[in-house]
Amino acid sequence: QVQLVESGGGLVQAGGSLRISCAASGRSFSRYAMGWFRQAPGKERDFVAAISWSGGSTYYADSVKGRFTISRDNAKNTVYLQMNSLKPEDTAVYYCAARKTLAAVSSSVFHSDYWGQGTQVTVSS
Repeated sequence: QVQLVESGGGLVQAGGSLRISCAASGRSFSRYAMGWFRQAPGKERDFVAAISWSGGSTYYADSVKGRFTISRDNAKNTVYLQMNSLKPEDTAVYYCAARKTLAAVSSSVFHSDYWGQGTQVTVSS
């Protein structure tokens, strides 16, 4: 069993930056690929980014490529999402996800085994 707790969300102006974190409890964090998803009001939950168990591979949605960076610290059981050049359309609840796999990440297909509760990110224009 893995529990995921997101933090770091908030209100930021367009063009600004924010880093959100996801802390995982339980053992074997390093055996999990991690992902970030987001859901805006009235819309479906969308894939944002994913990182393999080792951090050796990452994958991004086209909408955030070049602006967002996913990273992880296995010693701290934490995954991060650094968000730069934020736009109002990035406003959403951001969810952390975990999937037990040692495979590389190479697409936006990410079948999560566990989800966090979400953290709100609001970008004002």
